[in-house]
Amino acid sequence: MSVTALILAAGEGTRMKSALPKVAHRVLGKPMVEHVVSAARAAGAGRVVVVTGHGAEAVEALMAGSGVDFVRQDEQHGTGHAVMCAEVLLGAADGSLLVVAGDCPLFTPETLASLVAERDRTGAAAVVLTTRVDEPAGYGRIVRDSQGAIAGIVEDRDLSPEQRAITEINTSTYCFDAAVLFEHLRKLENANAQGEYYLTDIVGILNAEGLAVRTVEAQEPLETLGVNTRVQLAEASRILQRRINERHMLAGVTMTDPDLVWIGPDVAIGRDVVIEPMTTLMGATTVGDGCVLGPDTRVTDSTVGSGCVVDSSIVSGAVLADRVRVGPRAYLRPGTQMGEGSKAGTCVEIKDSRIGAATKVPHLSYIGDADIGSAVNIGAGTITCNYDGERKHRTVVGDGAFIGSDTMLVAPVEVGRGAVTGAGSVIAHDVPADALAVERTEQRTVEGWAARRRETAQDEG
Repeated sequence: MSVTALILAAGEGTRMKSALPKVAHRVLGKPMVEHVVSAARAAGAGRVVVVTGHGAEAVEALMAGSGVDFVRQDEQHGTGHAVMCAEVLLGAADGSLLVVAGDCPLFTPETLASLVAERDRTGAAAVVLTTRVDEPAGYGRIVRDSQGAIAGIVEDRDLSPEQRAITEINTSTYCFDAAVLFEHLRKLENANAQGEYYLTDIVGILNAEGLAVRTVEAQEPLETLGVNTRVQLAEASRILQRRINERHMLAGVTMTDPDLVWIGPDVAIGRDVVIEPMTTLMGATTVGDGCVLGPDTRVTDSTVGSGCVVDSSIVSGAVLADRVRVGPRAYLRPGTQMGEGSKAGTCVEIKDSRIGAATKVPHLSYIGDADIGSAVNIGAGTITCNYDGERKHRTVVGDGAFIGSDTMLVAPVEVGRGAVTGAGSVIAHDVPADALAVERTEQRTVEGWAARRRETAQDEG
């Protein structure tokens, strides 16, 4: 049976105190609405539709090109109204329709899939995800009849004194028979304290017509946490951090202090990797077997091969082959490609450059827009002067070359295979293979100058 997911992401989120739409706030580097979309897809949703409203352009831009469809709720009149706005797009849908709030980034695919499975098993018109909490204030309550079946959902502001004692709450997560839902949607009314159309009221409407409504209880209440404040945003991040870290540790990753390691949901890590404290791995990052990362390291949207060491450094948008050593205090910027066994050492910055196998850039150098061959030694203080104020130019260094310390390579320039540049040189012209290039002014030594200067200073004092 086909499954469509409808993600409700139109709210402003005033309690976030932010110009950014609530669902665009990030949890472990990923907007919270994207967490929900990912969980829905993993639960079997073949199509995902996101309802946007406040800050719609910003929310839609976050997921541009991801295959998600959007529908606008220009005026927010409740969750029922949000689904009404999607009727033109989904009114002809059949099968199951998952409806999930876009501010619940902790849902697992298994929990969402359990709603679909329950509807498939029972043929129910609707399945409601519930959970039980010790302090239910603020949540809609699940009201059951004398047989224990769900009779309705009552919002917190509309509860009677007796209903306030109920601890089973609505999580605003449902699986509907799509055709049945849209057939009955217009029966919703807004005769409530907020004057809104509550999707929760559909339960009573379906029950009144004798249509089956079932519930599935989430065993972990924290999974259903909705984020409405910055405090809850931090709480969600911490919960997801622990969940992700435990998964990696059980798969063969060592973390000396898991509370000080932050890993994004899309990161893949091999076996026998050691992650030291204050290390962050985010985005589309892949780490091979046997690496040591950290301490105090940040890797984002990068590929790290097996056996690499990244110590106290930043790696962003880079590709590291096997057995690469980085740091401490190195910065590998987007477009960097490090060949097998190469090194970017202390206080080295590299961007949009290819560093060949076994090439070493040991310390205090900037390499930008360069193609460096294999087995090259880059001396301390070397800089590729790649920008002329208007355009970037490339530097090419052949295999086996030796670049002396404090060499300025003024691009565009090429240093041939096996060539050597003398320390302190400014190389502005191509150097042939196996040649020596030295560019220095003649040293002038003035005997006794320093002593005379000190004597003059004393006389003037």
